[in-house]
Amino acid sequence: MSSANQSGLDLPRQVFDKARHTTEGPCGGVVTQRIANPCTPVRFRSGPPFSFDNFKFSGRSRSPSADPRCICPGVLSVRHPVNLTAPGPHEGSHRNINGTLRNNSCLTLQSLLPQVVYMKEPSFSIGVEEEYLLVDRASRKIASSPPSELFSACETALEGRVSPEFLQCQIEVGTPVCMTLGEVKAELAYFRKTIADEAARHGLAPIAASTHPFAEWTEQPHTDKERYNDLARVMQVVAKRLLICGMHVHIGIEDAELRVDLFNQLTYFLPHLLALSTSSPFWRGRNTGLKSYRLSVFNELPRTGLPPRFESHEDYRHTIDMLVQAGVIEDATKIWWDLRPSDRFPTLEMRVTDVCPCVEDAVAIAALFRCLCRMLYRLRRANQGWRHYSRFLLAENRWQAQRHGSAANLIDFGQKKSIAFKDLVGEISELVAPDAAFFGCEAEIAHIRTIAERGTSADRQLALAGDITEDSLIDRSKLEAVVDQLVHETQHGLAEIPVSAKAV
Repeated sequence: MSSANQSGLDLPRQVFDKARHTTEGPCGGVVTQRIANPCTPVRFRSGPPFSFDNFKFSGRSRSPSADPRCICPGVLSVRHPVNLTAPGPHEGSHRNINGTLRNNSCLTLQSLLPQVVYMKEPSFSIGVEEEYLLVDRASRKIASSPPSELFSACETALEGRVSPEFLQCQIEVGTPVCMTLGEVKAELAYFRKTIADEAARHGLAPIAASTHPFAEWTEQPHTDKERYNDLARVMQVVAKRLLICGMHVHIGIEDAELRVDLFNQLTYFLPHLLALSTSSPFWRGRNTGLKSYRLSVFNELPRTGLPPRFESHEDYRHTIDMLVQAGVIEDATKIWWDLRPSDRFPTLEMRVTDVCPCVEDAVAIAALFRCLCRMLYRLRRANQGWRHYSRFLLAENRWQAQRHGSAANLIDFGQKKSIAFKDLVGEISELVAPDAAFFGCEAEIAHIRTIAERGTSADRQLALAGDITEDSLIDRSKLEAVVDQLVHETQHGLAEIPVSAKAV
């Protein structure tokens, strides 16, 4: 990046009050103009982490998005504590400036700037974790205590990329670090097929669904490992109810400050991702009336739900370290927000989604999350950002997505009205189109429109169960048919997916 651009960068936090101008953006969001400079610094070499929050823009600012609602040139306004109109060395300065101080021979942005470093573009590497439930093919019941030989065989075949979960009836897989969505799809297909083949030897099958239609959580023993024994002891009945499965997506964001910046902004899109994934409408033989009942179960744990906003990576670490030093948690792996900076890898981990029976749906959602990460990075590179909304407002969209899935109406905060999710999906697709082209995943992004139109697994499960009232016991034969459908969808089309070199 050219050093000539450094004069238009950020100023120390103590120089200006926190202020921004915001304009309506696509998908119900608002794009925030930062400062007219194409370069994107990461942080100061010394002193407090830098922030773009010290500038106030008036007028209209231009977003890199083609959406007409994002079009606008900004005027930067300097605010106290620097008094640019007071007599003294900065006499003659003007309060309204276009990226630099005008009519000022003594005070310049460059003179106020500490030395900065420039961020390297993230790798945007991707990894996906999925959790499956094991079911008995004859009875369709949960396999509460599957034979130990099954897990050993899967571990050998998958070379350690499989692990037990909290309950014995669960099994978790995780891809290696991937750079393409083709690799991700091949890995997941290989995992599912391998586990299905090994499970079939014992009369079992995996289902990639976030709840089993009629299983009883009270009958499920947990895995005898130190971490899980401790979880059961500390969380009691809350942990014992965790007969649920999810999908987690990791995106490589190597710079810690950028990781927290994108983390803060990505929270806005978590309800959209959830709406595309719902697969848990039933619980203990009843229609819950929710497309993702899994979240209701998981929300009983502490340190879950939408994450808070942090001013910097240092702020995030201070918060986590407070709990560690107080002896409440051992480390950040006991933080179970819908989105979190990974404690083990330099990644952002999206955790809000249900696991999807159809592997194509899972890969499409992973692709969308990856593209959203890069879209927000592009905004950052253009010194813009997605406006932050309160957790209270975002939680309402999260609830609507949990309740209705892809049939939800989500709030467009810019227009202050509810918009059909199917329409928002079209806007999101346009918003991340440059990123889909960059990653070569146009087909996967196009598939999210398909999901929105045809519905999610939850819709198909409910349709198969027939006309049922909410919170009513459902005929067992109907729910057994749902299990058969989930087994079929979990394995459908896997044989046609090429196996990646990493999977063998």
